[in-house]
Amino acid sequence: MTETTPDADSLYPCAFPVKIMGLAEDSLPGIVLEIVARHDPGFAAARMERRMSSGGKYVSLTCTVTATSRAMLDALYRELSAHPRIRYVL
Repeated sequence: MTETTPDADSLYPCAFPVKIMGLAEDSLPGIVLEIVARHDPGFAAARMERRMSSGGKYVSLTCTVTATSRAMLDALYRELSAHPRIRYVL
């Protein structure tokens, strides 16, 4: 039996969750929204999920973006990771 690999272009567009973690500061969701909206102009703030750490020091934000290409996702990850207020991007 031969398995075929799907063409990379056939994977997009798709919904792709991105998890962003940082210190629980009031400004973090706005920073994340601004960056995500640059890469996915249709992203709405209401779609951002927020979860606090058990100690309340950190926050995890999940943004499910509409990924249009691997290059788009790479650029989004690079910009999020480069911001000093953002600790981790998964």
